[in-house]
Amino acid sequence: GDHIVTIVDQNGCGSVSIPVGVIDYPLFFTPNQDGFHDTWNIIGIASNPTAQIYIYDRFGKLLKQLSPLGPGWDGTYNGNPMPSSDYWFQVIYDEDDIEKEFRGHFTLKR
Repeated sequence: GDHIVTIVDQNGCGSVSIPVGVIDYPLFFTPNQDGFHDTWNIIGIASNPTAQIYIYDRFGKLLKQLSPLGPGWDGTYNGNPMPSSDYWFQVIYDEDDIEKEFRGHFTLKR
């Protein structure tokens, strides 16, 4: 989400406050229908409903496109469960009318 960071000069020359957007995500998820960590989604961009999230396998194949407002990825592709592995993601979002991109990876544990 959005945060305000204030920087204060230690010599008393003043301070400045700037808005900073923070994107977070779970490092793993376990889609075993136990009610805990069953889906994966980005945390902190729900205020940006136009953001798009793309999930890829290790070969770069697009598996799923998500919205930050949706329920998240359940670990399936075409209705079939994906194996335990690392998966990569890309988030494309707008901040102050400038398109930005964030990339990372997470683990699906079965």
